[in-house]
Amino acid sequence: MSSRRAAIAVGSLVVASVSAVLTLPFPAGADDHGPGSSKGGKVVEMAPAGVRTTTLLPERISVDNNSGKTSLTATVRNEGTQDTEQIRLLVVGFDGLTVKSVQDCDAIAAKDLPEGSNSGFSCPIRHLAAGASRSYAVDATFDLGKTGKICLPVQTADGKKTYWQQGPVPFGTTNPSPNAPATPLLLGTDNAPVGPGGDELPRTGVGRDLLPLGAAGAALLVAGAAGLWWSRRPAGPKAS
Repeated sequence: MSSRRAAIAVGSLVVASVSAVLTLPFPAGADDHGPGSSKGGKVVEMAPAGVRTTTLLPERISVDNNSGKTSLTATVRNEGTQDTEQIRLLVVGFDGLTVKSVQDCDAIAAKDLPEGSNSGFSCPIRHLAAGASRSYAVDATFDLGKTGKICLPVQTADGKKTYWQQGPVPFGTTNPSPNAPATPLLLGTDNAPVGPGGDELPRTGVGRDLLPLGAAGAALLVAGAAGLWWSRRPAGPKAS
């Protein structure tokens, strides 16, 4: 082969290799959960002047079909003009979604969980500056044979007032993929439980529209109410 032909051949291989690199799809990173969303969130009680707390959840998560494990990020923000006093963020699971751990947060005792929930963690926040946010890594499991919901209330440190509450908002899919390595779930979507054979499974757990009231008059999403949470329950884990 002449040197010119060899050069052309090498050049063609380089171009082909570059083209393959440019056209091959790269898998999304493990932490790529899409943009944060406050879907299902609402103001519950008035916060101090200049304080406006909100929360964010990822638009999508992915559940490992073998282990049922998933992860997400829960974010609390202060969109006001003044710093908060001591507050706490709660991360609570319902039905098929069970919260296993939350970074730097304390597990809520079973006796202090709201009725209908299966798990929860309390994240104490000493102060949250105006315009600042704080994010927490959440590890959970999701039983794809059930519906699953998550709730993020933002409360005073003693739990007597709830300024903001996101949820209980569902994660789910209307197109399960039991034979795939993982199933993507979307925020605000009711899960359609389907087994490996494609037969629909009965929905289990507490229905979203029939969530029972909490103790001592606290309620979640009652007709016309804003969803008071534990307004009179004994205080959970204290802020540090």
